[in-house]
Formats: sequence, structure tokens, C-alpha cells
Amino acid sequence: MTQKKYSFFALLFLLVTIISCEKNEIKQIAAQPIDKNAIIDSTITAFEKKLLEQQIDSVFKKYNFNGSVAVFKDSTKLYQKENGFSDFKTKTKIDDHTLFAIGSISKQFTAVMVLLEMEKGKLKTDDKVSKYLTEFQTKEYENITIHQLLNHTSGLNLFGGKLMFKSGSNFFYSNDGFNALGKIIEKVSGRSYDENVLDLFKKAGMNSSSTGNVFKGTDFASAYLGNTKNAELIQNMPKRLGGKEIGIPAGGILSTIQDLNTWNNALYGGKILNQETLQKFMAKSSERQHQIFGKMGYGYGIMLNIGKPNAYFHSGYIKGSPSLNIYYPETKTSVIILSNIADEEKGKSSIFRPHIEIKKITDGIENTVIDLRTEMMTPNEELISHRKD
Repeated sequence: MTQKKYSFFALLFLLVTIISCEKNEIKQIAAQPIDKNAIIDSTITAFEKKLLEQQIDSVFKKYNFNGSVAVFKDSTKLYQKENGFSDFKTKTKIDDHTLFAIGSISKQFTAVMVLLEMEKGKLKTDDKVSKYLTEFQTKEYENITIHQLLNHTSGLNLFGGKLMFKSGSNFFYSNDGFNALGKIIEKVSGRSYDENVLDLFKKAGMNSSSTGNVFKGTDFASAYLGNTKNAELIQNMPKRLGGKEIGIPAGGILSTIQDLNTWNNALYGGKILNQETLQKFMAKSSERQHQIFGKMGYGYGIMLNIGKPNAYFHSGYIKGSPSLNIYYPETKTSVIILSNIADEEKGKSSIFRPHIEIKKITDGIENTVIDLRTEMMTPNEELISHRKD
């Protein structure tokens, strides 16, 4: 048990001790029905908020983090903080309406749209991609399936190149694979990717999200390389997200803190996919060794913790825009980290240090909260004896 976990239990013990010593409150409790779950939830939430504030604030301070971080339990905000600028030239401050380029977090939207087409009977995940796209009708690519593109086991790296391995036998992360999935969506739906994803945003209740192709607003966080004292603007953003180098289905979506929380709640709450399809989306169908986050499982456009706590997440990186979206299903908690500046000279491990530290914090708190709730559900013998008196 970590020192942080001990301190959490110590604070709770202190609270319970104070309550148990207040005779008048005990008499009042004894005279009224007790909603034990509500008391437990409110107590845990109060301490969770305090821990998140102390620990994530320290990450902001340590790295002078330029961006936005929020933690929500379902629709309840546990923590949110913005720091720095969305535009360094005009000194426009980041706020909760700021849209960020979310990079490969976009892949889960593409995966979900493929599965929605599956629910309509327009495709199957074990179909060969060559059934839909003529460019896959070659000896090299003819056996690649939609399933293998969704979980990066196709062997594809850059389209047109030789496969990295026999399809289905290993893991290799491919943006071109997800851009091919975008083309399949367009083929079977008869509509553009942008039209499809905007409809998905509407279905999920995401009122601010867009793509690099169609965005026309003013709340976009410009992307920068370097540091806050010497920031170099990335040109042609967000339009460049629709180019061949990136591609909208692989990494071209723009979103906000609130919209990503709304998405997590809608997706994992069963409001987008039916339960059988959602399980297919979340199921670990491959494994990868991530250069930053270590060993993990991989579903369809989503990463999975190996071990506790149970978590679905994905990082994203477009030049100058490191991001991370995490969902803890047991407590229905979302952790969203968005930024718009990165010092590439220090390497990606350095760029993602704030994200790594925050994930370690929230992983630890998630484990503690689950254990704590179990502990608190055990009957309090002292309180029971008072009620009998």
C-alpha cells in the first residue's frame, strides 16, 4: 500500500471518528433512514476532489503545463484546471471552450463508425478490406481484414509498402490502416467521413467538436513547438490534419474537455453502440509495447490497462498537440488532458511526462477509491450498536 493510499485512509478514519463522537448527530442518524450508498459516495467524492487538486496542481506547477486537465465522475466535475495560452501571439487564454487537436484519440471515433456500419449489416469485421477498396486487391494486401486494421495487426505500415509481418501475427501501429477504415466508412455509407463523424458527434451530444477539414470557428488552440518562452507556430492548422501526412480518420478530430467527457459517458454508457458491439470494441484483441506508456492491451482504436485499475484510454500526438483521454468504467470516471505545445527536441517521453504523471495519479486514486468503497460498505459495528440503543 502506497503512502498516498495510507494518507487517504487516514483522512477517512479521522472523519469517521469525528462523526462517531458527535452524539447529537448519531441520534439524528438513528432517527432517520440512512442512504448508506449516498453517504459513502459523497464522502469518497469529497476526498477525491481534495487529492486530485493537490496532486494534479503540483504537475501543472512542476512542468508549467500549458493546457487543460479535467476529471469527471459521470457528469460530476471532480477537477478542472486551465493554464496558459491557446494563442501565444495574442495571449488568448485557454478556457473550457478551447478546442484542441486530439491526434490519435480520433481513432476511437473511426472504430465506432465502422462498428455502427456493422450494426446496419453493411460490413463484417472479418471481411477482407479488398472487398471494399480496390487498392487492397494486391497479392501483398489481399488477406488483410477490417478487424486487423482496427487493432493494428494487419502488418501495414505506410500504404504501398511491404507488410511488416504476416497479417494477424503481430502488432504494428498504422495511421494508414485507420485512414483506410475511413475510406471503407465512406464506401458503405455513401457519405464523406466528415458527414459521418459530425452525425456521430450530434448523436453523442458533442456540441463543439469538429474535424480539421470543416472547422470554421475561432476557439481553436493553435499548435506550437518549443516552450512557452520560445514557441514556434505550426502552420496551416487545423487544415493540415486532412492531408496525407496525418488524415482525419487517423488523427484529425478537434474537441474540447467537456465534449470528450460527454463522448466517454455516451460511448461506455451504451448510448452509441449496442452492448454486444460495445464489448467487441473494448475487448483486448492484441497487445503492444508502447514507447511511452509501456505494455498494454489494444481493442478497436482503444488502449487497455493490463492489470488494475480497469481503464480504457488513448494518447494522441499531432505536432505540438499531446493529448490523453482515459475512462475508468468501474467508477465512470473520465480523465482528459489536452495541450497545444511540445518541445520535440527533448523527445516524446519528455513531452508526455505530465500526462504520464497524471495517469499514475489517477490510476492510483482509482484503485484506492474502489478499495475504499469496499471497506466502507462493511457494516460499522459501533454505529449499529448506537442505533440499537
